[in-house]
Amino acid sequence: MKYVLVTGGVVSGLGKGVTASSIGLILKACGLRVTSIKIDPYLNTDAGTMSPFEHGEVYVLDDGGEVDLDLGNYERFLDIKLTGDNNITTGKIYQSVIDKERKGDYLGKTVQVVPHITDAIQEWIERVAVIPVDGKDGPPDVCVIELGGTIGDIESMPFIEALGQFSYRVGAGNFCLIHVSLVPVLSVVGEQKTKPTQHSVRGLRSLGLTPNILACRSTTELEENVKEKISRFCHVPLDNIITLYDVSNIWRVPLLLRDQKAHEAILKVLNLKGVAQEPALGEWTSRAALCDKLQEPVRVAMVGKYTGLSDAYLSVLKALVHACVACHRKLCVDSIAASDLEDETSRENPENYKSAWKLLKGANAILVPGGFGDRGVEGKILASRYARANRIPFLGICLGMQIAVIEFARSILGLLDANSTEFDPDTQNPCVIFMPEGSKTHMGGTMRLGSRRTYFKVEDCKSAKLYGNQSFIDERHRHRYEVNPNMVQQLEDAGLSFTGKDESGHRMEIVELPNHPYFIGVQFHPEFKSRPGTPSALFLGLIAAATGQLETLLKKGVPKTWSLSNGTSGLKSHRYVNGTKMANGSLDGIYCNGNGIHV
Repeated sequence: MKYVLVTGGVVSGLGKGVTASSIGLILKACGLRVTSIKIDPYLNTDAGTMSPFEHGEVYVLDDGGEVDLDLGNYERFLDIKLTGDNNITTGKIYQSVIDKERKGDYLGKTVQVVPHITDAIQEWIERVAVIPVDGKDGPPDVCVIELGGTIGDIESMPFIEALGQFSYRVGAGNFCLIHVSLVPVLSVVGEQKTKPTQHSVRGLRSLGLTPNILACRSTTELEENVKEKISRFCHVPLDNIITLYDVSNIWRVPLLLRDQKAHEAILKVLNLKGVAQEPALGEWTSRAALCDKLQEPVRVAMVGKYTGLSDAYLSVLKALVHACVACHRKLCVDSIAASDLEDETSRENPENYKSAWKLLKGANAILVPGGFGDRGVEGKILASRYARANRIPFLGICLGMQIAVIEFARSILGLLDANSTEFDPDTQNPCVIFMPEGSKTHMGGTMRLGSRRTYFKVEDCKSAKLYGNQSFIDERHRHRYEVNPNMVQQLEDAGLSFTGKDESGHRMEIVELPNHPYFIGVQFHPEFKSRPGTPSALFLGLIAAATGQLETLLKKGVPKTWSLSNGTSGLKSHRYVNGTKMANGSLDGIYCNGNGIHV
């Protein structure tokens, strides 16, 4: 087994996740089987209880693991299926060691960070690295490990020590360390500054790790004299210094690595040059090229709670991108804070209210993603009502489906107090209720999580056709509340159609309005399984409906793999704030964590 470790220095948010994903992709393109591990040094057992404002989205895996969003990048780039164990946290490691101590596995010994915690980290990596994630038998060839945070963080110290020991134990020819660092350009002098990288590498060396390759983040390509200076002071060969400068779309990052022969440097360190082939990235290159050519826009209004941070809806944005690629449209996302659509905002902040409604009414499609808590719920209901009444293509995900049902009950059935017991425990018309098997005392890992099966109960419906007329589908879930089965018949008699249900037939999974151009709500999260070459069926349907292509799409059927007429796919991406296009030419743009839309 070969290991590639990706670390970061100077500042967080440099794009280690995209870098690690791109390294995995280019190694896979060389004919190697690749798996990935993300190490998060926080004490939480998993990401499930963390705020989207602080941490970004919680990405859900097939096995129900609630993990860091970077695992979503790995799955999308490498087209693999990871498990919860592919995300290591301090909480998981300490919990496993304490459990062993309580069982008596360390009887008579003082349990310490070294060697017990560090050994547990190494054992975890070795155990998970050999698990196949690509559907084939046998262990992968290479495991790409990303260490979260930056070098020098106090919470990372046990992992740094463990990885230092690990690199020595597996041997130099089986371990490659790639350090991602910042080379800023000071606007005053316009000069690329190497000192931050020098200090970062010095700190890394002082902790027992020596980088084989430096990936330098900068707004522009590194000048040759700057590379020579970094090489001289950091003791890294000139050929092993890679520039990761800002690009027009995220699909160009692996191509940056290929063009600078990063794969050759990695393969040389890992003694794989005689085994691997030249990277086959023809389809990827074509997608990136088309990325910069699409011009005709499609506007999607995304009405959510966490619009202050685009990472909170990262997989949703990716799925929209994949669907736009298939439909040859440029994605323009208008993020609307749900609370800005509410009457209270019209009184307290009329400008925000007016702006939010202007964006909603100017959209070609409306999407309401998932969320928790009652803030902004009435705004989401208003967005659903507008889409239903004005026949605007609509997709509701998880809570988005639930609010669509509530809105229908209020507007069509006349049940004005219809609500979810999550928001109004005393409502007389509970359209959405707490799941019987859920826990009301523990938060972490107690939801209905992971891949669950949905059976189509109506053959002649848009969702079934979009999924290729299969009898059932498997999609990933993350919810505590569900549509009240006791109200289903009443809702269906009024014209709402529950076209997909679980194996018991009592849990509603897909809801549609049959006489609407495109109005679908789903209890699951289809965005988690969308891929660049195989967009999510429901996102594809949304964009197709918004661009007048849905009828053609449904007639010819949805292919398993999208291949456009010229054999390419891609999308020019931009970030929109209140309808205004923002430039993607800086560190807070397309290839950065926390700002901009990552596509």
